[in-house]
Amino acid sequence: MAPGDSIAEVHASVGEAFDVVLRPLSHPELADIRIDENLFPIGRAEAPFDSCAPEAVAQLSRRHARIFTEHGAVYLADLDSKNGTSVNGVEVRQKPAQLHHGDTISFGSKLSYRVQFVPRAKPRATVARGVTVALTPEHDDLGLQPIDIAQFPFLISKADELIARYREEYPHQVNYVSRRHAHIFLKNGAPFIEDLGSTNGTFVNGERLDAPAVPLDDGTVVAFGGTHFVYRVSVRREPEGDSTLTQVKPTAAKAKVDVDADSDKTTFVGSAHSFLDIFCVDQPIPHEDEVNQEALPAAAESKKEGERRRERSKFAMMFSALRAAFTGNERITSRRGLIIGAVVIAALAAISTALFFNGSSERQVKGLIASGQFEQAASVAGDYLQRHPNDPRFSALDTEALLKAKVPEWLAALRSNQFDKANAIIAQMKQLGANNPDVRPLIDELAWIGKLESFVLGRGGPDAPIRIYADEDRIGEILKHWEDDASSHQRSLDRIASYVPEFATPYAEALSHLRKLQSDDSVYLAAIERLKASIAKELSQDHAEALDGVLNDYADKYPRLGGLDRVREDLRQYLDLQKLARGASLGPLVAMLGNLKFTTPPFQEQFRQLSASRLPSPDVVSRYQSVQQAWRSGQSAPAIDGLQKMPAGPWSDVIAAELAHKKAVAAQFADVQKARGTKSYEDALLSFYETLDPQEDSFYVKAADPDVAAFRDKAIARAQDLLNHAQSQWQQYRANGSIGGTQRLEAGISDTFRSQARLLAGAQSDAQHGMRIFKQVKADGAAKWQKMTDDINAEAELQRRSLQELRMVLEPGLLRDKLALIGGPGSEERRAP
Repeated sequence: MAPGDSIAEVHASVGEAFDVVLRPLSHPELADIRIDENLFPIGRAEAPFDSCAPEAVAQLSRRHARIFTEHGAVYLADLDSKNGTSVNGVEVRQKPAQLHHGDTISFGSKLSYRVQFVPRAKPRATVARGVTVALTPEHDDLGLQPIDIAQFPFLISKADELIARYREEYPHQVNYVSRRHAHIFLKNGAPFIEDLGSTNGTFVNGERLDAPAVPLDDGTVVAFGGTHFVYRVSVRREPEGDSTLTQVKPTAAKAKVDVDADSDKTTFVGSAHSFLDIFCVDQPIPHEDEVNQEALPAAAESKKEGERRRERSKFAMMFSALRAAFTGNERITSRRGLIIGAVVIAALAAISTALFFNGSSERQVKGLIASGQFEQAASVAGDYLQRHPNDPRFSALDTEALLKAKVPEWLAALRSNQFDKANAIIAQMKQLGANNPDVRPLIDELAWIGKLESFVLGRGGPDAPIRIYADEDRIGEILKHWEDDASSHQRSLDRIASYVPEFATPYAEALSHLRKLQSDDSVYLAAIERLKASIAKELSQDHAEALDGVLNDYADKYPRLGGLDRVREDLRQYLDLQKLARGASLGPLVAMLGNLKFTTPPFQEQFRQLSASRLPSPDVVSRYQSVQQAWRSGQSAPAIDGLQKMPAGPWSDVIAAELAHKKAVAAQFADVQKARGTKSYEDALLSFYETLDPQEDSFYVKAADPDVAAFRDKAIARAQDLLNHAQSQWQQYRANGSIGGTQRLEAGISDTFRSQARLLAGAQSDAQHGMRIFKQVKADGAAKWQKMTDDINAEAELQRRSLQELRMVLEPGLLRDKLALIGGPGSEERRAP
């Protein structure tokens, strides 16, 4: 298999038949690492890195990264390491990256490996079926329930119902547990526990866990976040001979919890968590955790004592400096000492008074914040910052006051989908924080959250369709903001949550929506870009008719791909426009141009190009509309005069043909009027009537209708003769064989081409004239001729389109002559009366 091929894509599951091998690149002296477990830890205290030369692993953190297998795919997650983790030079940040055969992974800048998927040398050791970890509460008086864990991995989280159920009774103890606190997983069939960087720690037999995971044995005591959630472990296994353990496929949802009806109220965990969620570092919000001082009592007391010593030393140094200044370090007498003491006391009093008044604004702001008057506190702090813009103390106070004053109001607007109101609150915050550089980036983060939520919720939720030519730019803008500096953005949002705890939940929801958009970016936005490229290609090559199948294919493959109705409507209009643009009459085209409206960018651009090259200019359209109005009202002279004065251009030949037709119609109409009352009147009237177009020549059709009705039977007979003649020509054309590509490409007009073109044009003209008479006199005989007429029209349109596609090959005059021989779609090439 060539490097870069993904065995994970070729085979059903990497985890079933293949192991992951890491081959060293940066340090060839290191041994290969073969991973045959679902979870492999990477850190300087983990095997085999703990036995490597120090210079090789110098940039590894204690908890650096994890490689794990899930859903038959292999992933690499960074654990907020100091020196970072990358795949093929792309940094792995909050979201685990999927690994493929041939990838290069780097830990820091000095340790790198090549990923290879190799067939498993030997089957994995079988694991006893039914491995269960039971957690029994150590404190009987707290009302905690036992927990039975049968599916792994299992995440300890205060967001899970197992812990969250105690929030009302023990709010602080629940908050000592982090959202991603610890997880219990199987390694070689044995349960292990690992802390996930929790705020208050995970304790095993009284010792706080550091980097490596440790096994759980019968009798082990584990505690999460302090001394409240403390459990004794019991590990149960079925006999080895039963069968191999088959784990339930993990899901991203929370563990399902069932409460047994037995008296002990044991909670049974019925499904596994997902490693993808466990190692997504953007899920936790550290500032919403409360710090449990009991977890580190000695360190806390030491810190307080150090602060007291520093405060005492400050006063001692100040007094010593004052004494030196007044005494010059001489030994003082008692009287002199009294005088100096008085001076010192006075100086201290003056300094204290100055400090008191200087700090009065600060105390005022703090007092307002403490009493919940956040808007007033922000106003006072803002006024102070306007005079002293570089005071970091007031910047921090103003940030706290402004966020506490406005974020709850902003959240309420967001929850009720009042996005305009939410934007107005952001604008107010920017105005209030104009003199505070500390708060401006936090307001920008809130504005970004508002854009994200207004987009996601405004279109119907995270699972709503992704609309082509509508959503991709907004999604790209939202993702670009986050991915430019995800760590910085997350720190800012965490800080907001530390000031306004109620922000934590919508913040977590927003990150969930973000991950959904990132997933859509890799699937749907990639598909949209491919579809847009296909649309542009087919339009540029003048193969728009091929797009209908392309759109249907994408609709089948991507059920959440929206906006295709707009594309289909634009395609329908464009195909109709192309057909009329290739025709030999301006009337239908001008009528369509008046109602045409494209709504998607590629068709709008294609229409602009057509307008500049192949469509009549606005001046020609305006003049032609005046001609139509005059002709349809029976004013033949102004209409003919208007056509004669049309400017020369690409449509000159069409205008010339229409001018000839209108002159012939006007002359024949006069002749028919003169023949009224004579024996030749009937033939003259019907011959004139069959050449009229019901739409374009409506005035003359209406004028002839009463007399034609009187000759209805003869009109029907005439239509029958025309259709019989059309049938004869059509049969002869088909017997000779259709006009082929060789004949179309001829440098001249051969006798064969000329003969076949005339047969086809004649058949089309006679068929359409006959059908027109049938329709105008409302006769019943047209139905049996409709199939033949449709076939003739389709062949004529095919031949015209095929010739048009040769416009870059054939000389323009020759192309025009060949098209004239074939005639136009819809029989626009009318016979002269």
